[in-house]
Amino acid sequence: MKVFARIIIFSLLAAASLPAMNGRELAEALDAKAKPKDSRATLTMTLTNKSGKSQTKELRSLGIDNNRKQIIWFLAPARDKGVAFLKIERLNKDDEMVLWLPAFKKTRYIRSSDKADNFMGSDMSYEDMSNRELDDYDYKIIGAESLAAVECFILESIPKAEAESSYSKIITWVAKEKLLPIQEHFYNQKGELWKVKTIEFTKIKDYDFLKSIIVKDLLSNHSTELKMKDVELDGGLDETIFQEKNLQRNPM
Repeated sequence: MKVFARIIIFSLLAAASLPAMNGRELAEALDAKAKPKDSRATLTMTLTNKSGKSQTKELRSLGIDNNRKQIIWFLAPARDKGVAFLKIERLNKDDEMVLWLPAFKKTRYIRSSDKADNFMGSDMSYEDMSNRELDDYDYKIIGAESLAAVECFILESIPKAEAESSYSKIITWVAKEKLLPIQEHFYNQKGELWKVKTIEFTKIKDYDFLKSIIVKDLLSNHSTELKMKDVELDGGLDETIFQEKNLQRNPM
């Protein structure tokens, strides 16, 4: 009995001596997850307004380096067909974002002051279309709880002033076992809960790849659901695709 008690005490002491993961380390672990070199996918985007009326758009997306370079063509409905979007993320510089609007034969350049604008009527802003840079946030683990029967860390990310974010903070529920974000809460600059994002992943090859996203804007009572299909990973995309001149070409 004494031996058993000593084993328990030793185990508790050993556990207590282990370094606890802090918020920055958890953010780094998420960032370090294996990602495909490139991806092709067809997406359905369903927009639902406060009256419950929905409309669906179909898109084709190509991306490399975790979509740090990405080009999206709108395939349907007819009024959106031909609209295209190019994004090139740049470290320590403003991202390049360009929107081709064929109905007006016009190119719109998305400036840093436009980042809070909604992307094509969805509940995702242009800021949401970019990856978050690790050094643009301060991180803190503020708790742990079970969400939909999944044990999660709760990670708080607060944008630094130089990040010029439209959010005052982001709270992320990170599945402990797989280290995947499964839900996020976005707060506006008034400290109000603004958007709720629910994320689902699927296993493709050796990657946990995005399967669907639902974003609900609680202030406008509007929602957007994105679903991925026809996904191809590590197909060897040519980096020269990601140029403004290719916005007007047929999707690949």
